[in-house]
Amino acid sequence: MTRIDIPAGSPFGLANLPYGVFSTPGTGPRVGVRVGESVVDLAVLLGDDVFAQPVLNPFMAQGYDRWVAVREKIAEAVSGEVPDAAVHPVGEVRLHLPFEVADFVDFYASEHHASNLGRLFRPNAEPLMPNWKHLPVGYHGRGGTVVVSGTEIMRPLGQRKGPDEATPTFGPCRRLDIEAELGFVVGTGSQLGEAVPTGEFATRVFGVVLVNDWSARDIQAWEYVPLGPFLGKSFATSISPWVVPLLALEAARVPTPTQDPRPLPYLREDEPWGLDIDLVVSWNGQEVSRPPYREMYWSPAQMLAHLTVNGAVTRTGDLFASGTISGPHRDQCGAFIELTWGGQQPVRVGGAERTFLQDGDEVSITATAPGPDGSRIGFGEVTGRILPARKV
Repeated sequence: MTRIDIPAGSPFGLANLPYGVFSTPGTGPRVGVRVGESVVDLAVLLGDDVFAQPVLNPFMAQGYDRWVAVREKIAEAVSGEVPDAAVHPVGEVRLHLPFEVADFVDFYASEHHASNLGRLFRPNAEPLMPNWKHLPVGYHGRGGTVVVSGTEIMRPLGQRKGPDEATPTFGPCRRLDIEAELGFVVGTGSQLGEAVPTGEFATRVFGVVLVNDWSARDIQAWEYVPLGPFLGKSFATSISPWVVPLLALEAARVPTPTQDPRPLPYLREDEPWGLDIDLVVSWNGQEVSRPPYREMYWSPAQMLAHLTVNGAVTRTGDLFASGTISGPHRDQCGAFIELTWGGQQPVRVGGAERTFLQDGDEVSITATAPGPDGSRIGFGEVTGRILPARKV
């Protein structure tokens, strides 16, 4: 038997207990929970075959009451001695995509980000489009290109047309960017024709992951009128391997910024689901930005309500992301197009001036949130390195 050591101040203490899927040389992918610097095999710890599966979906589909009961069992079990066979050092396991992604929707919920891009792209017009403060703007992405942290990202190919070019050309993206976001994982879905009210967010959504929605800005700029993002977004979206339970984030709840005009009734919340989560963006190991999620105008409960208000189905494993998280200051920008003001104001990375991503660059996003009694909740990290475009 083993007693798990949890270092003082660990962001993976008993207040967190994030879920992931791991494998070892002797076992295939299965569900575990991170405790300190260990991964605990839940099939061994709890004797339940639902955790011997290679994805979290079967467990998430069991619903809110089951999530609460299992979390209590895990906390009790890992507070004492656990079987040796259940415990693995985190550095000795391989981490996998934690859930099978059913659908992927990306929102545009930061007023600071949307305003910055409006000023960049429409300098002589109002920064926000007329609908922006009336509904959470979003688009449907591709669940099949959501990948786990550590997956290398191939520079995408596509059409692009620069301002000095008379006609479009085809080739590798020249303005490859990141978007630092949070993603929300649906645990129990809804039926066709059913709208999910904001008050059901906490019983429908299982947990939260970090998201880097890689963006090909030049491809996006040429293609997005009139139907929005397509190839400039769909080539890859990276997520962290740990799913932090929504149940672990009660101490992180804060009001959203004042919403004026008042949202329509289906978007109103009795208890707003703003979250006080601090992100850190590192470019080739150098910190370049600290986006604050608490600045997000639209809450995830409002995003889910809007996503379903027309009767669209949600399913176990659906992922919806916040869109780029940005604050009011330059060092709080969650995308390099903002940080460098469209490439006009380079930042110094590794002693060189940089604007957009070059081949070989690596970006890592981490985050923490307040937990109970002064603790911090960790989200791990989402990391990706850029590979050259494929030859054509």
